[in-house]
Amino acid sequence: MAEPSHEAKIQLLKKKLAEAERVVVLTGAGISAESGVPTFRGQDGLWRQYRATELATPEAFADDPRLVWEFYNWRREVLAPVHPNPGHLALAAMEKRFPQFTLITQNIDGLHQTAGSGKVVELHGNIWWVRCNGCGELAEDRRVPLPELPTCGSCGALLRPHVVWFGEMLDPMILDQAHRALETSQVMMVIGTSGVVQPAASMGATAKRRGAFVAEINLEPTPYTGIYDLSILGKSGEVLPLL
Repeated sequence: MAEPSHEAKIQLLKKKLAEAERVVVLTGAGISAESGVPTFRGQDGLWRQYRATELATPEAFADDPRLVWEFYNWRREVLAPVHPNPGHLALAAMEKRFPQFTLITQNIDGLHQTAGSGKVVELHGNIWWVRCNGCGELAEDRRVPLPELPTCGSCGALLRPHVVWFGEMLDPMILDQAHRALETSQVMMVIGTSGVVQPAASMGATAKRRGAFVAEINLEPTPYTGIYDLSILGKSGEVLPLL
């Protein structure tokens, strides 16, 4: 059977969304890359002579917190002038149209909230928030740059970026929130994610097993393309406004 055209796929997804009340979206680095955010994979993953995977670890922070904060201050400087793109804005508009809408993201840049999304589940944290290594207090802090070694206003202990580093577990409460949305979703869109980082990678398959219609929007096929109901190849900033 011939592959449906790009336009036919858009129309099918529009129809499924029009019939749905419970929608879940999962976004990855691809949607932010369209706003100019580096993906930190491949050549983008280098900062000076370091790889992001070498610095974004609890061990690196314990060994040299000043170096890790220098890296995160640089990332904050890169992100500060970046704006949401039409894909982010389309998802924020979509949220208002469904009785139940959950946006799960692997991104830490906060662009979904800047675009106006309110129901965001951040799997990997948020670079604009800091967490105290001592008392655990959380606070939003958008200063660019932060002091070299920022400290907690409550207890004076060292602050760290409120992000999930390599080797750390995801917050079980955040993960539970995501899975509860997946359990009841009628339509799920998986957008701009490579499908290799777990547990997010298998969330689309989980929703499909629970009976959801699952559509993927990505620049290229992923390991899950053959499993989903629909795969639309293209930029999310171009596809999402059409929906």
